[in-house]
Amino acid sequence: MKDKLIYLGVLLLVFVSVVLLQVYKIEPFETFSLRFNDTNFDMQHKEISKNVVFVAIDEPSVNKYGRWPWQREILAEGVKNLHLSDVVLLDMIFSEPTTEEQDTVLSESIGSLRNSVCGFFLRHNATQDIGEDELDILTDSSLDMLQSQVAEHQNPVFVPAPFAEMNIYPILEACTLSGSFSTLAEADHLLRSYPIAIYFKNLLYPSLGIQGLRIKLNTDIHRSGNFEVEIGGKKIGLDEKGFVRLNYYDIDQYKTISFLDVLEGKISPEYFRGKIVILGITDVGAGDVVTTPIGTIPGPLLHYTFISNMFLDHIIIEPKHISPIIIFIMVFTPFILIIFFKKIITRVGINFALYALIYAIVKYLFIYKMVYLDMFYPLVALLMAVAAVESIAFNLQEKSSKFLTDTFSSYLSGDLLNQLIKHPDSLKLGGEKKELSILFSDIRGFTTLSESMEPEALIEVLNRYFTPMTESVLENGGMLDKYIGDAVMAFYNAPVDVEKHAEASCKTALSMIDRLNKLNKKLIKEGLPIIRIGIGINTAEVIVGNIGSDAKKDYTVIGDGVNLASRVEGLTKNYGVEILITEFTLAKLGSGFLYREIEPVKVKGKDEAVLLYELMKMNESNVDKKILYDEALSVYKNGNFEKAYELFQRLIMEFDDDVANYFITRVKEKHPWGVNKMTTK
Repeated sequence: MKDKLIYLGVLLLVFVSVVLLQVYKIEPFETFSLRFNDTNFDMQHKEISKNVVFVAIDEPSVNKYGRWPWQREILAEGVKNLHLSDVVLLDMIFSEPTTEEQDTVLSESIGSLRNSVCGFFLRHNATQDIGEDELDILTDSSLDMLQSQVAEHQNPVFVPAPFAEMNIYPILEACTLSGSFSTLAEADHLLRSYPIAIYFKNLLYPSLGIQGLRIKLNTDIHRSGNFEVEIGGKKIGLDEKGFVRLNYYDIDQYKTISFLDVLEGKISPEYFRGKIVILGITDVGAGDVVTTPIGTIPGPLLHYTFISNMFLDHIIIEPKHISPIIIFIMVFTPFILIIFFKKIITRVGINFALYALIYAIVKYLFIYKMVYLDMFYPLVALLMAVAAVESIAFNLQEKSSKFLTDTFSSYLSGDLLNQLIKHPDSLKLGGEKKELSILFSDIRGFTTLSESMEPEALIEVLNRYFTPMTESVLENGGMLDKYIGDAVMAFYNAPVDVEKHAEASCKTALSMIDRLNKLNKKLIKEGLPIIRIGIGINTAEVIVGNIGSDAKKDYTVIGDGVNLASRVEGLTKNYGVEILITEFTLAKLGSGFLYREIEPVKVKGKDEAVLLYELMKMNESNVDKKILYDEALSVYKNGNFEKAYELFQRLIMEFDDDVANYFITRVKEKHPWGVNKMTTK
């Protein structure tokens, strides 16, 4: 629970941080976001409106009539040929008078058009002195209705400008309306948005494009909701400054006509009928050039893009509430995945597959539905969340690995310990029922041994004894539970699964006897007493887990099956054997083991009998002994005591068999085969 709270706390911090980065447009993240999402325009191939055309005073025009500005009669002559257009937007400014004749010619030419919109700059600094007459005319172009609605709702907060640069009075008077062609670039100096209107002298003045639409659609613009205006039945979503995001087209989509061709009549005036014409300058050094996501383009194409967006319903929709939801999904998905998937490569793969899926859906929505959703901040959120989650997971894994290493390194083999570290969930510290094979071994006559040796020498011999015994346990996948005085307790199939745990326990027992024999040879050479042991093994379902008090716990096993294994170990001295196993362990053994049946017994404290077997080393002598023993036992079971006595005597003579000695006594007493009830532990 504590670990989950750590995850949730960190991820909540990540979520809040990313949302704040997006809301407050913190650099350099905002620039990265803008560039990241500019790929939208590379993915779509929509057609531009055929009702808009750009007439450019371009290089051929300048080559013919000289550098801009020209004499105004030249421009006036060309403007006359646009008289069949619905609206002409003049993306140029005539802020200084020339001769009265020249100014009059141009103003009359503009006045002869059906409708015209003159442009003006709104600036933070300007030197032009604007007279009252000019201001009076300009006021007629302001948005009174939108102005009152803005004052009421206060959203968006349109950008104010204290100064203006505008056309001289005759031209200003000749225009149907005036519109601003001022705009603002983003943090990376690229133009992505178009202003609906800008404040000047406490009045709200629309952009050139909005004025053109007001005339073309014969309607006004009004507020339709928070951060939203409507014109001609089409809604425009705005940002907090009153700008709309432009939906750019492929650069070759924009229809551009040379002013020279218009002036010389190469383009018929009929071509412009019913269209909105944008008249601007593209010649190097005189024209307005701007940088956009689709590259460097003439400034008049901003109006072109906006108007075409409006005509063809290409206005971008920006649902503001969805982006935080996507960020939330990206932040908390790594937390959910770490609960269900243990492999980091799997989690990372699913995380980024999910992002790729959402990214594809978002791009589809943009291409076909014009829905713009920022996918940069969700990516930042995902990267931060994955880094946070995996760092915490790694730290917790390291702590868990250290705990497991510290706890089990002395009790498990290296291979099993590595498995446990890789799969710590297999360790149920609270306790669980599980089938295990339990092994007990004990030194025979330990009291006599200890009394015959000095304490220091005894400890040294015990250490030499425990070392190979422990190695046998660990090499066969056992868990060394504890040393109990001179006894060893081990179990198999916990905390790590051991598929053939009964076989592993039996291999351990055989290995322990083999190693003990080698140790005894060394002890004999050193003049020290040899060690004899008995081993008991039982397989049963027991409780395994962290058991103990609040102050100290041990990972161990408890249950009747454990007690039975201990009792069986104690019975080895009754029969004079080294290894006894129960029928439950035998049932789990495969081929390759040599064993012989002993007898069913009732151990102290148990009502049910259990059949015992001696586990024997596989060699020729033991195989021969088993053959003869099986015959003797069969005869004894059938009640033929004389024949059984003869066969058991042969076993004693040929093999010095202690088990035969045990049964000789029973045969002499004519004690029938059956359950032997043990009265001692």
